[in-house]
Amino acid sequence: MQETGFCPQSALFTDFYELTMAQGYWKRGMNHRAVFDMFFRRQPFNGGFSVFAGLETFLDKLASFRFSAEDLEYLESLSYFDKDFLEYLRHFRFSGDVWAMDEGTIVFPQEPLIRIDANLIEAQIIEGMLLNTINFQSLIATKTARVYLASGKGTIMEFGLRRAQGPDGAMSASRAAYIGGASGTSNVLAGKTFGIPVMGTMAHSWIMSFPSEEEAFEAYADTYPDRTVFLIDTYDTLDSGIKNAIKVGKKLAAQGKKFGVRLDSGDIHYLSVEVRKALDAAGLKQATIAVSNDLDESIIQTLTAAKAPIDSWGVGTNMVTGGTEAAFTGVYKLAAREIVGGELQPTIKFSDNPEKTTNPGVKQVWRLYSSDGMADADVMTLDQKLVHDPGATTDIIRKGIEQAFWHPAADYRHFHYTPQGDIEQLLKPRMKKGNLVTDHPTLKSIQQRVRLGLDHFDGSYKRILNPHIYKVSISEQLRNLKLHLIQEYLGE
Repeated sequence: MQETGFCPQSALFTDFYELTMAQGYWKRGMNHRAVFDMFFRRQPFNGGFSVFAGLETFLDKLASFRFSAEDLEYLESLSYFDKDFLEYLRHFRFSGDVWAMDEGTIVFPQEPLIRIDANLIEAQIIEGMLLNTINFQSLIATKTARVYLASGKGTIMEFGLRRAQGPDGAMSASRAAYIGGASGTSNVLAGKTFGIPVMGTMAHSWIMSFPSEEEAFEAYADTYPDRTVFLIDTYDTLDSGIKNAIKVGKKLAAQGKKFGVRLDSGDIHYLSVEVRKALDAAGLKQATIAVSNDLDESIIQTLTAAKAPIDSWGVGTNMVTGGTEAAFTGVYKLAAREIVGGELQPTIKFSDNPEKTTNPGVKQVWRLYSSDGMADADVMTLDQKLVHDPGATTDIIRKGIEQAFWHPAADYRHFHYTPQGDIEQLLKPRMKKGNLVTDHPTLKSIQQRVRLGLDHFDGSYKRILNPHIYKVSISEQLRNLKLHLIQEYLGE
C-alpha cells in the first residue's frame, strides 16, 4: 500500500551538512560512484535480536525525493548555495541502486541492512531520510516483537497514538508495531492507510457519562452487541465493575453473544485471577479478559509466567515510543568509492574503538542454517559480482565446504564451520537506476515473515533478559582486506 499520503517527500528532509557537502562535491566535480552501507551497532533493549522495518516507506520516499521550487527558494534565501548548484538540485532525482534485506528480517549488529550504490551526491543527500525512516520503525518493530514473544505469542493491541511522538511518529509506530506482531491498532488513520485491523471499545469517560456503571454497560452492549468489551475499573473492579459486567454479560450470553472485560489499573495479576473466578462462577467461561496500563515486555512476561488468565494485551506508551530505548543505533557509512579507471576502491572508517571500525568494500550478507532449519550464523562476504580484479578469489560460501569465519572486529576470534543446511542471501536488489524492481509485499506478509523468522532462532537468542549473542562474522577474504587497510592506515 502506498504511504506517500503522510510521508514527507521534500528533499529538504535531510541534515544541512549533507547539502553543504553536496555543494562541495559538485564544485570539485566529485560526483563519482559511491557505495554506502546502513547498519546498526548494538541491539536495543539489551536484547538478542532486532526486526528490520521501514523499507517500503523508505523506498516510496526515495522514489519521489525532490526539491520543489519553494524548497529551492528557501535554500537560496540562506545565502549559502550557488545558483548553479541550486539549478542542479532542481533536477535532482535518485538514479542509483538499492540493495536491502527483506522487510521483517531478523537482524543483528554490524551487518548491512541496506546498501546504496549511486553517485556520491545522491547517496549523501538521502542519508538523513534513510536513517530517520529505518531507525524508528526498526526500533518499534523490535519492541513489539519482544512484547509478542513475552506474551507467549498472544494477541497484542497497539494503543499508542496519544503518546507517540507527533502525527508521523504515531503513523510510523502503528505500521512498525503491526510488523513486529501487534494484531491491531487504535489508530484509525493507520488502519485506513495500511490496512491494519482497528481495535478499541470504551474509555472511562463513557461510563462516567451515564447515571450508573450498569447503565453504561447496558448502553454499550445495546449499541455493539457483537463487539462488547466492558472497562471494569472505573469505580471498583471487584465490588462493582465485574458484577455489573456479569449482569449485562449474561443478557448477551442469552442472545448467543460473546463479550469481554478490560482491566486498566491495579494489581493486574490478582485482579485478573479474581475476575476469571467471578466470570467462571457465573457460567461465563467464554468471556475474555484484556489488560492495559503501561505494560511492557518485562511486565507481560512476569504475568505470563505466573499464568495470569489474560487473553489479550493493550500496549501503548512503552511500545510506540521505544520505552527505555530512545533510538535504534543505525548508521550510514561509505564502504567503497570509484577511482580513476572506474574501479571501486574499498574504504574504511578507522577508530580506536574496534567496534566502530567499519567493514570495507561492497558486501553481501549470508544466513547459514543447520540441517534442521535453525539459523546458526550470519556471515558478511565481499560481493564477488563487483570484484574487478580478475585474479581475485571469489568470496563464496558453499554447502559442505568448511571455512573459517572471523569476528567483525578482525581480531583473533573465529570459528570453523561447514554449512549443512540452507544458505540464504539476505541483501537483494530493490531499485535499479532509480526504479523499483520489486513489488511491495503486503503488511500482513511482512508480519508473517517476522513470526516465521523468529521461529528459526533458538530460544536463547530471544530471551527478554540476558540473551545469548548470535554469531555475526566476516569471511577470511573480508578480514584480510580489513586488516590490510588498517595496517596501511597505521603505516605498518
